[in-house]
Amino acid sequence: MMVCTAMALCVSCGGGGTGNKTFTVNGVTFEMVAVKGGTFTMGASSGDSDAYDWEKPAHSVTLGDYYIGKFEVTQELWEAVMGSNPSYFKGSNLPVEQVNWDDCQTFIRKLNSLTGANFRLPTEAEWEYAARGGNRSRGYKYSGSNSISEVAWYTSTTNDSGTKPVGTKSPNELGIYDMSGNVYEWCQDWYGSYSSGSQTNPQWPSFRGGGWGDNARNCRVSARYNLTPGFRNYDLGLRLAL
Repeated sequence: MMVCTAMALCVSCGGGGTGNKTFTVNGVTFEMVAVKGGTFTMGASSGDSDAYDWEKPAHSVTLGDYYIGKFEVTQELWEAVMGSNPSYFKGSNLPVEQVNWDDCQTFIRKLNSLTGANFRLPTEAEWEYAARGGNRSRGYKYSGSNSISEVAWYTSTTNDSGTKPVGTKSPNELGIYDMSGNVYEWCQDWYGSYSSGSQTNPQWPSFRGGGWGDNARNCRVSARYNLTPGFRNYDLGLRLAL
């Protein structure tokens, strides 16, 4: 079944029983992947030699069901909502960049006004769970593979030439693209130190995923960083959650 509201939004369930949702806003279509909730180990193990101290300790996190963008927010989607394109590397199917956390909140408010939906940024836990493949996870180091070149645009695959079109590397176990490399992605919650205790739907601006000019270490699924809400850069974008 498909439902259309005020000619601005179309929503449909994905084929093959996936439960994914597809939205169209001002002529631009984007897909949200259904993520079945569960309990997972967030963060890096004590034996991970690539991990930074702030990725530890590994701890148990329980999440409910949610949706996350199949791709990063593209420049054509940002422009369809905002009427402008702030990106340094221009291209309709390239991820939007040069957006700070506050810009993302403005974009999401306008998108929600157009659609009547409740889009937001993912929490750090939601981001990492999806990047790891959710309940289909195979325990990969990067999102979808232990071989980073299969799944990520990073310094060795871009030759530091900038962002690449979304969805042109292999997806992860959930069919989500580019959660390692291409652009870092803002998260909704505030960065904080990890605790070894179990947590449920934690609320800790943070960003994740590594960028086109980064090395492999920064593109691991447990890698995490923080910046002021006003920071912008040409390797920093966003992915939607719902």
